[in-house]
Amino acid sequence: MVKYLLLIATLTLTACQQKPETSLYQRLGAETGVEKIVDGVLHAIEHDQSIVQHFADTDIPRFRRLLIEQFCELSGGPCTYTGVSMQESHTGFQITQAHFDALVNHLITAMQQQNVAIEAQNEFLALLAPMYKDVVYR
Repeated sequence: MVKYLLLIATLTLTACQQKPETSLYQRLGAETGVEKIVDGVLHAIEHDQSIVQHFADTDIPRFRRLLIEQFCELSGGPCTYTGVSMQESHTGFQITQAHFDALVNHLITAMQQQNVAIEAQNEFLALLAPMYKDVVYR
């Protein structure tokens, strides 16, 4: 009986010492990783003639800050998004499915360049997917 109690105590102690699952924010690389992902997306947008026109009048430093806030908050990081809603910010841009897909592909590429695991990429994309209806054809 003492052997079993000792075994149970050891297993319980071991379970308590295991690291908790890391947040999506951490799996994206935390602050530095999110910033690098955003910078990768912005670089790709700048060189993509199919979508760059949508950003012609955009204050890029402000946009960068807001995108970092949004990605950080959405992934469970310590940030608060201070921008307007996706619906409000995309109204009048006539963004098509092709434009949206191009941006998503740039995001995927940026995450791959930062060695974000495919599971974390998919989890993050799933969090962004509901925004589609607020972005396309507004």
